[in-house]
Amino acid sequence: MKIAVFAGSFDPFTKGHESVVVRALPLFDKIIIAIGHNSTKMEFLNLEERLELINNVFINEPRVVVDSYQGLTVDYCKEVNASFMLRGIRTAADFEYERGVAQMNKLMLPEVESFFLLTTPELTPVNSTIVRDILRFGGDVSQFLPESANIYSILEKRKDNKENL
Repeated sequence: MKIAVFAGSFDPFTKGHESVVVRALPLFDKIIIAIGHNSTKMEFLNLEERLELINNVFINEPRVVVDSYQGLTVDYCKEVNASFMLRGIRTAADFEYERGVAQMNKLMLPEVESFFLLTTPELTPVNSTIVRDILRFGGDVSQFLPESANIYSILEKRKDNKENL
């Protein structure tokens, strides 16, 4: 079975992320979207919120599994018997960064191959950092997120929970 891990913080999961997964599905038997903990990033959405949003996007696709992990992605790949790490590339800067990570991963876990997909041109400017900033200032991000990833319902739940405390 060809299993790919698509790892990231996905805070939030964008149309660019969705596009990478959908376009990679014909190539793999199973894609695990693995939400990693990144200690250098300040979270906007908590882990449970991200799991919920991404699961909603792929609710009708049994070959996509959403999970979370801590530690090295190579260790997670071993744990789930993945042979591939799936990565999306938007820019030349992304490529340089991802190339370095892939080469280090290859040294640590030679049996796993990194697989890069270029972002479609219309999604190249979309990234989670900018989407988070738009959200923080009350802007509308619906055009940048998958339709079934209703982030506004998550934010509304947060507001309701704070009001009920």
